[in-house]
Amino acid sequence: MKIGLAQINSVVGDFPGNVKRILAAYRECLEAGADLVITPELSLTGYPPRDLVFKSTFVPKCLQALDHLAGEIREVPLLVGYIDHHSEKPGRPFRNAAAWLENGEIQHRIWKTLLPTYDVFDELRYFEPGESCEPVVWKGKRIGITICEDIWTEDYLQRPLYDRDPVEELAAKKIDLLLNLSASPFHLGKPAIRRKMITEIAREIDAPVVYCNTIGGNDQLIFDGFSLVTDAAGRISAQLPGFSEKCQIVDPFEPVETDAVYQQNSPEELYNALVLGLRDYATKCGFTSVCLGLSGGIDSALTAVIAAEALGGENVHGLTMPSPYSSAGSVDDSIALAKLIGIRCDAVPIREPFEALKTAMKPVFGDKPEDVTEENIQARIRGLLLMALSNKDHHLLLTTGNKSELAVGYCTIYGDMCGGLAIISDLPKTRVYEVCRWINRDREIIPWNTIEKPPSAELRPDQKDQDTLPPYEILDGILELYIEQHLSTDEIISRGFDETTVRWIQRRVDLNEWKRHQAAPGLRVTSKAFGIGRRMPIAQRFVG
Repeated sequence: MKIGLAQINSVVGDFPGNVKRILAAYRECLEAGADLVITPELSLTGYPPRDLVFKSTFVPKCLQALDHLAGEIREVPLLVGYIDHHSEKPGRPFRNAAAWLENGEIQHRIWKTLLPTYDVFDELRYFEPGESCEPVVWKGKRIGITICEDIWTEDYLQRPLYDRDPVEELAAKKIDLLLNLSASPFHLGKPAIRRKMITEIAREIDAPVVYCNTIGGNDQLIFDGFSLVTDAAGRISAQLPGFSEKCQIVDPFEPVETDAVYQQNSPEELYNALVLGLRDYATKCGFTSVCLGLSGGIDSALTAVIAAEALGGENVHGLTMPSPYSSAGSVDDSIALAKLIGIRCDAVPIREPFEALKTAMKPVFGDKPEDVTEENIQARIRGLLLMALSNKDHHLLLTTGNKSELAVGYCTIYGDMCGGLAIISDLPKTRVYEVCRWINRDREIIPWNTIEKPPSAELRPDQKDQDTLPPYEILDGILELYIEQHLSTDEIISRGFDETTVRWIQRRVDLNEWKRHQAAPGLRVTSKAFGIGRRMPIAQRFVG
């Protein structure tokens, strides 16, 4: 049995476009000899559609698109993800579904059984779960069909979340093959987790598994693909590439001698994820170009490299905006970076507007000494200039702050936080260095001086980040434990960290929740990003 995996990049709500993508992939698989073609979860609607499903015409238009798609399918079946009505009451109004299309008709409808409502998922807000799991019998094979979460076992979730196991239910009905349509978002390490889980499932049910995952960026989420097929012994017969569309034909019943696994290292995965996330965010929102501030620092350098890779250097416009405290080296590094990666860079000094604003505020401020207020004025002047460039040339403005800074509020609201997308806001500073060194693995792309010099905001004389912050290795270690692992202050201290440092970081994270609520959306690449998967109150007094 030759199965075509259509690892495609759907656009949320673009029914005509998604139908074209699905049909193009279906026909490509047909030409390669497929007997059956499988697409990802909700490939017809894009994932996640979120509250679009409540619009009165969304699901009807989805079903119209499904009927049109069915009419294009002949004797080779297509398995496609879509949204259906749930007309029975009580219950939620919709179903997360898969349709088996064959000979111009919808032959089978399969409902998703397990509906994740944690982290970045909110499916119980919309969908009613399937009541039973029944195999589809086709060409003498009993085929179990599942949708994403349906195969996530207790061993791979933080705790048991469900009282049903669709894989177990299907295995009890003697299936010969398990299919899974998936929209599993990326975070660092996730592809390896999926591989391990799927190979274990194959061995447990003694049947091959075909897993088709979507790719693409939708808002803050990035989907990495890495679709794969295993034999009944859990050996991987095929794995599709990450972060790119791909169609491939695989026979899950053919014997496998060695695992066909392609793995990327951590910085490569992070880089490819961010490039895809930016490219899709820009193009799906209608932008063809971006702008950003170039400070000569490592964060803006990495953001610029990602932007040039995602959209082409000719579509990236950088501004270097030296203040009275900027070093000549920072300007030189910005210009050198722009030449190396082929982007435009203009210099717009901010000394004059800075002095003008200080003069304007003199009657109000009086003789009070300069402090963080004047630092923030400089950042806000830069934000104003970048927003002006964005408006004038219709660029998407990229913010350049990293996760470490955003966590403790080492950023200026309405200043360096201005923008439409925060590319590296889920990348801790230590990871920023790791990715930049990987980028320079073969040749200098980011000036080595940018990577090696001490990081500084350059908003006052001789300023260094470490004047205000703990060393980034310590800061990032504590932030991971506090934000991603949810450990208490005392638990983190027990790991050997300095108590004063831990309590300072914890307090800074909690106090700056209000800033993050106003931040640009950021691309998620860790297991717990600020944004869609983290919902903290602003007004609260819990200390723990």
